[in-house]
Amino acid sequence: MIDQEKTPFWRDTRFLKILGQVILLLIILVTLLILGNNLVTNFQKLGLNFGFVFLIDGDTPARFGIGDSLIPYQSTDPYSRAILVGLLNSLRIMISGIILAFIVGVTIALARLSTNWLLCKIATIYIEIIRNTPLLLQLFFWYFAVFLRLPKIDNSVNFFNSIFFSNQGVYLPFPINNKQTLLSVLFLITSVILALIINHKKNQVILENQERRNIYQIISISLVIISIIIIFIGLDWQFPEYNIAVQKIQGGLHLLPEFTTLLVGLTLYTAAFIAEIVRAGIQSVSKGQWEAAKALGLRSGLMMQLVIFPQALRVMIPPLTSEFLNLVKNSSLAIAVAYNDIYSVSSTISNQTGKSIEMLLVLMVTYLTINLIISVGMNRINREVQLKER
Repeated sequence: MIDQEKTPFWRDTRFLKILGQVILLLIILVTLLILGNNLVTNFQKLGLNFGFVFLIDGDTPARFGIGDSLIPYQSTDPYSRAILVGLLNSLRIMISGIILAFIVGVTIALARLSTNWLLCKIATIYIEIIRNTPLLLQLFFWYFAVFLRLPKIDNSVNFFNSIFFSNQGVYLPFPINNKQTLLSVLFLITSVILALIINHKKNQVILENQERRNIYQIISISLVIISIIIIFIGLDWQFPEYNIAVQKIQGGLHLLPEFTTLLVGLTLYTAAFIAEIVRAGIQSVSKGQWEAAKALGLRSGLMMQLVIFPQALRVMIPPLTSEFLNLVKNSSLAIAVAYNDIYSVSSTISNQTGKSIEMLLVLMVTYLTINLIISVGMNRINREVQLKER
């Protein structure tokens, strides 16, 4: 019988790992304690008080206006309300920018991979120009050379009397917020979910039985037709119209030049990087996979959907996550074109109150929280598309 000698705890790797983490945690806590104590001491020397009470103090109004607000706001509201308005403006830019940049990026990537010589060269030139010039310079170009140079509102450029471009912004048709629109939106969301389920089921049938069933295709086409009808008829659209009496365009969705500049600049800049990531992901799939898909008789659309793109996603998602995070952080350049995002609003509050440290902490926590949420979501998608090894 072999005697099993017990390993002493100072040589046990499990104990040493836990001890290392405890020591690292203590070092971090001590460092934060020293920095915090240093901050409080310096504040006391300058005769300043550290705190966030001024944000919710009803007797201390913000005393500045915000041009673009998704919620009611007045200059007599407290600072916390102004920060909320800035946060909503930032989220609007971030969410819209990520969605549009991904769509444009994928389109440009497919254009660059196209066998059409002209299309490929146009995509290449776009990527090289946008990717190799500073984002700040591009924002200045869109703002000062494009949107502020548009005609005045009484001579605005319009398309079908529904879309207006002027130096006061862009006016687009937009659904009215009522029960009819709400029901139509709910139906569209349900249609999208059903379409995804049917598409997943159709792919399973093709992969398992290597045959197509027309019933799935008929249901999908029916959903698309019904959705298009709902979009044009079901939604209660409100179209912008020029009112000569007040010399204003009323109705519809109004996008200020500052917001449009930031959205267009961030979308086109990030899309150039996303296009290269998508192209690299598609080209990383081995030639054998393309040949095997062709041997199965899959058409180009199904081949890309079932074979190439799922494998490319494993390469694409980590760098795509970085680009989405970059777009979120680059949105702080809104201050360069005087758009009131959370960074711009916080800077104004900091200048008025002298609470620079507090506002820096608010900004750091805000951007950190948003980026962590994006990272968690993208990491979850990354785990779903990874190969499941036994």
